[in-house]
Order: sequence, then C-alpha cells, then structure tokens
Amino acid sequence: MNYLVISPFYPENFQPFTIELAKQEGVTVLGIGQEPYDQLPEELRNALTEYFRVENLENLDEVKRAAAFLIYKHGPIDRVESHNEHWLETDAALREQFNIFGAKPSQLKKTKFKSEMKKYFVKAGVPVVPGQVVKVDKDIDKAVKKIGFPMIAKPDNGVGAAATFKLLNQQDLAAFREYWNGQTVYFFEKLVESSELCTYDGLIDSKGNVVFETTFNYVYAPLELLEAKKDNAYYILKEMDPKLQEYGRSIIKAFGMKERFFHIEFFRNGDDYIALEYNNRPAGGFTVDVYNYAHSIDLYQDYANVVTGKEVADRPYEPQYCLAVTRRDATNYAHSEEEFLAKYAANVKMVRRMPRAFAELQGDTIYILTTDNRDVLNDMIAFVGKTV
Repeated sequence: MNYLVISPFYPENFQPFTIELAKQEGVTVLGIGQEPYDQLPEELRNALTEYFRVENLENLDEVKRAAAFLIYKHGPIDRVESHNEHWLETDAALREQFNIFGAKPSQLKKTKFKSEMKKYFVKAGVPVVPGQVVKVDKDIDKAVKKIGFPMIAKPDNGVGAAATFKLLNQQDLAAFREYWNGQTVYFFEKLVESSELCTYDGLIDSKGNVVFETTFNYVYAPLELLEAKKDNAYYILKEMDPKLQEYGRSIIKAFGMKERFFHIEFFRNGDDYIALEYNNRPAGGFTVDVYNYAHSIDLYQDYANVVTGKEVADRPYEPQYCLAVTRRDATNYAHSEEEFLAKYAANVKMVRRMPRAFAELQGDTIYILTTDNRDVLNDMIAFVGKTV
C-alpha cells in the first residue's frame, strides 16, 4: 500500500500518524509538503520513503504534479490524507485526479456547507433549528420572515466562529448588512438559547462502522472564545448520554463516510440535543492527544490499523475525565503556572506551546490533565483559569 500524507510536518502533533503508518507491514508512506526536508525531525524523515517539497502547498497544480511524480516512481497511491481542515479539499482533489479511495470533492459538499449538513441531520432524525441560505440581499429579508430574531449568521462554508454574527434585532442586522460584501454566502439560523456545547467524536473504519467514540463538553463556546478572548477549555466525559450516542451514530450512517475521524457538535437543549455542525476530521489542536489520555489508548496506531484492515486495540481501561485548557501570555492569572502544575502534579499529562495558527483563538500554552473525580475536574477548571 502506498499512503500519501499531505503536510506531514505541520501540525507537529499530527506527525505520529505518519510514523505509525510506516510501522505497518507493507505500507510505503510518501509525503508532500512545503517545509525543507532538513526541517523534518529525524523520526519523521525515517518514516517517509520519499518526501516531495513544493514551493506552495496552496498551489493545487503544483501538488498534483508532485503526486504524479510519486506515482510514476512508486506506483499507484492507495490513500491520501492530511487530517487537517485546511487541506481537506486538496486531499479530495487528489483522490479524484488519481482515482484514490476516499471522499471526493462532490462528497465534501455535505461536510463543508452548513446548509447541506442540516439536510443530513434531518435525514438522520436529529433535531435542528430553522435555517436560510443568504446569497443576495433579499435573502436576508426572507430569513427574518422565516426564522425571526434572534438569529446567528455565519459563512455557509466556514470553520469555527470566524466572521460569525449574533443578530438580536434590526440594529444588529443593519450592522451585518454594512459588513457583508455580498460575495460570501451566509447561512442564517435560529439562535439556540443554550451555552452548553458538546460533541460526538470518533473514528470510522473502511466499512463505515464506528470503532471509537467519545464526547466532550466545551467550557466556552467557540464564539465566546473569539469575542471575549476567553481561555479555551474543554473536557472529555467519562460516560456518554445514550441519546447523544444514538444521534451521533445516526448522523454517521446518514453522511456515509468511511475510514475517517469525525467531530460533530451539538447544543445540549435540556434533556435533548440540537445538531450544529459536522466536521470530516478530528477536532483541532491537540484533541487527538486528549482522546488518547482520556481513554488510555493510541489513536495514531488505531488509525494505522484501520487503514490496513486490522482490528483496533482492545480498550481495557475505563475512561477518565480529561481536561484541555489553555492560557494566554498576556493574561494576568491569580495562580502562576508553577503553582497549578505543582498543585495538580499527579493529574498533568502534557504541557505544550500552541502553534501560532491556533494561539490567537485558543491561547498560547495548552495543559492536558486527567482525573476520575468530577469535583477535581471542576476545581482544576476554576483554579487554572482564575484571573486577577
């Protein structure tokens, strides 16, 4: 099997995907990236049979030429993947160009556009709120009539909370109209009056079966992070609500993806849930590591097993709560890093500086901690994030 990794160097925490694949018998791992070969760590270089450096990974024609060269030299490519939102469309274009297994551009439509996601949520029988695509100015009036205030406006094809607006009244709507360039297609939805945002995350095998599933709660929703520069904080739950599990599995079946990670966001609405967004990849940042620490597993190895048709490893350990929390260099905290690392020394699993691309939204340093006790979890959230 020839496996092509797009951007094997960045983000650095995804390098284990390449390294674990290279350990699989019969797998040749190839890479295309824009970093100089000498910049790659030795373990990553050793995992790559060949690395083709391009001047600009954004240049699809250049990437296609690189892939064509690797195919000429090594034979057909069996898989291509980045696991990165930014390169999902590049991955899909290469699969289509070279007839490679996996999601093609036409299949990405349902995972890239919020308006399309909603159709599949409805197909899965999962609650949603009313929505309206806004392409031209008159569509805004249709949205107001159909949905009514309060609403949320976000790019139909967008990630996270960027360029998102709360529309509580006509004044907010006027401000949006002034901002909007009329070129970006927006999607208006009824604003959900809930601050509880949770997820259904996991890994699907080549037959479409869920082989790993978990859930986490956000301490602050992404829009709140963006608006108030809060510290990013979320935590894996020890147990999953059966209703959330049922909804999540129905959505996976409706979307029909295979051999992929997924990250689905929901609002918790009393005893029920409202589907918000489907992401055709693992959650961003260091969340794969958070999954691993919470469940005492190795998803980098599990993914390599899935790709090569093997069973994933047994799950002998009970899950723990696992907290991922960031701090910002510019924030004045009540407790120093030394203080809280000493206080929770038995709980700390990882401390890392955040890549620049994530730091502005999420914070500068991330801390990952585990515990079996919900009260300790709550104490950690409060202690680490307390400001002066």
